[in-house]
Amino acid sequence: MTDTTVWFITGAARGMGVDIARAALDAGHRVVATARDAARVTEALGEHDDLLPLSLDITDPAAANDAAAAAVERFGSIDVLVNNAGMFSAGYFEEISDEQYRQQVEVNFFGPLTVTRAILPVMRQQRSGRVITITSTAGLMGVDFCSAYASSKFALEGWMETLRTDVEPFGITTTIVEPGFFRTELLVEGSSTIWPALSIDDYAARTTETIAAWKRMNGTQGGDPAKLAAALVQIAALPEPPARFLAGADAVRTAEAKAAMLVEQADAHRELSSSMDHDA
Repeated sequence: MTDTTVWFITGAARGMGVDIARAALDAGHRVVATARDAARVTEALGEHDDLLPLSLDITDPAAANDAAAAAVERFGSIDVLVNNAGMFSAGYFEEISDEQYRQQVEVNFFGPLTVTRAILPVMRQQRSGRVITITSTAGLMGVDFCSAYASSKFALEGWMETLRTDVEPFGITTTIVEPGFFRTELLVEGSSTIWPALSIDDYAARTTETIAAWKRMNGTQGGDPAKLAAALVQIAALPEPPARFLAGADAVRTAEAKAAMLVEQADAHRELSSSMDHDA
């Protein structure tokens, strides 16, 4: 890829999206920064000759197509797509309403699909591009109180793994980014986090304790989003970006724990698991 590229970033009015946009601009790239309200993007990032703030509902296909067209009209190409926008619907499975579950999957899974579907024709025509999707360690291993969130992130991981081989012939690469706990707005109540809508007595005490623990964690997470943003700029510039990037020491530990668990489970029932073929 050239030294100067065009980045298209979703969820760029707050949290990690702001840091990613800043890092790309600081590195000399041009940035299309999107959010539901473009004015909030300008408020967060200021005005810049190489910045195009756009309003975008990532679940709206027409809006995604319009945003892609506006990006190409302004900068001539789209070289790096960062699917960053998302939300966190917390809770135990039975206490998350069906509406909450569907909203979680609509935003965190179908949102990136919708935006990527709008951007890929541009990248295919260029015969180059990078698709970077922010998932989570919750997409590697199920996490307590994260039923809907983990479901949406697991879905993203499966889609991204298969997308990699779909678009590889067109010179397009994909990278799954799996952050651990970073000090973003994800746990800010009323910002990105929604607590369970339902209340079941059997879960009540645990729900109250877990919500209190999540609230205490907010603002104390170890990960620095500015450092993750800088790492993404480095990764996007590589001739062969990684298929998966673990972001944070806690993410590395989670991946190692999941790998060890899978090997242990495979070994525990290897003979039975391997006995399923038709008899010769």
